Amino acid sequence: MAADNHTTVLEFVLEGISENPRLQGVFSAVFLLLYLMAFAGNFLILMAICMNTALHTPMYFFLTNLAILDIVCTSTVLPKLLENLVGKNGTISYAGCMTQLFFLTWILGSELLLLTVMAYDRYVAICQPLHYHSLMSKSFCAFMVVSVWVVGAVDAFVHTGLMVQLTFCNPNQIHHIVCEIPTLLLLACGSTNLNNIMVVTAVSFFGVVNFLLTMVSYALIIASILRIRSAEGKRRAFSTCSSHLLVVCMYYSTVIYTYILPGFGTSVANGKVVSILYTAVSPTLNPLIYTLRNKDVKVALRRVFLTFGK
Repeated sequence: MAADNHTTVLEFVLEGISENPRLQGVFSAVFLLLYLMAFAGNFLILMAICMNTALHTPMYFFLTNLAILDIVCTSTVLPKLLENLVGKNGTISYAGCMTQLFFLTWILGSELLLLTVMAYDRYVAICQPLHYHSLMSKSFCAFMVVSVWVVGAVDAFVHTGLMVQLTFCNPNQIHHIVCEIPTLLLLACGSTNLNNIMVVTAVSFFGVVNFLLTMVSYALIIASILRIRSAEGKRRAFSTCSSHLLVVCMYYSTVIYTYILPGFGTSVANGKVVSILYTAVSPTLNPLIYTLRNKDVKVALRRVFLTFGK
């Protein structure tokens, strides 16, 4: 292949999900359904919160940003995956691969930060309820959300900028269904020391530090709930944070597998499954998790359906 400024590879070949051609149609239908469900579910969450003034609180403000992140995440991965399943060539251009890498890195980092912010919000709501409105003011919530998006974007710019400086040589086969940092680094011809250092730094901050902060928040929350005397009070307090805790556990487990365990010999097949979990399944389940366990969101969704049903 002809060389350009950055690489001798003009396009990459993404590995398919299965080599069995009979399953291609099944996978196409499944991923199309997941994409439609994720997009519709998160869009409905956005509509319900925006149209219901009773939900204009910090917790739901953060939830709208989570819904936006999930929509961007699925739109970054699933359309291209569906195209490759239908077209069966599995190729992605160099520019397209770097673009997908940027948005995936941005969304991944931003979502980890946002989950930490949401854990802090639940901590203040349960452990310091009398000071909740002063501690979680509109200006402070806006500052935290802007910081989440900006820090995630800076991290994505750094990793993508370092990636485009590398030289990629044939073979250009990516043993994955998406363009991610760990798999792309395996195709680089030259030194990837700086890239690896930045990956370790990012994992330490976005993964380890945020995970510890989230766990500290929930340790304090659980300790506070256990001090509540009435069973009804404990149930109410736990119901306000159980959905978020479920999402945190599901998301962090996939991130740990993708960015921490590759060095311990995790399989390619398992890596594909995990990527599907956090790019397709998790964004689809998040609206269901928050809706099924939240009466306020259910009421708001009914109003949305009634509004559009008139």
